[in-house]
Amino acid sequence: MPLTSMWEAAAAPGAGPALLAWARAAAPPGPYLRREFFTAPGDRVLVLTWWPSADDAVELPSPPEELTRREVHRWRFTSVAVEEP
Repeated sequence: MPLTSMWEAAAAPGAGPALLAWARAAAPPGPYLRREFFTAPGDRVLVLTWWPSADDAVELPSPPEELTRREVHRWRFTSVAVEEP
């Protein structure tokens, strides 16, 4: 069953662009199905990665401490429904 991995980090003051660049460079290689990078107010960076199964999922590591202002948050989700408009 496919698994979605969510990784979210809050950047240290002024480090938002550097944290996003780090996340893009540090993201593990496939066999992911899809990966998206997001930014949000407060210099937060979010990475969602869809994996074929929980066995295939590889976690994005924690960034260098100087790039963040708190611990990284990680969650794993399993889809229960997809609804198209």
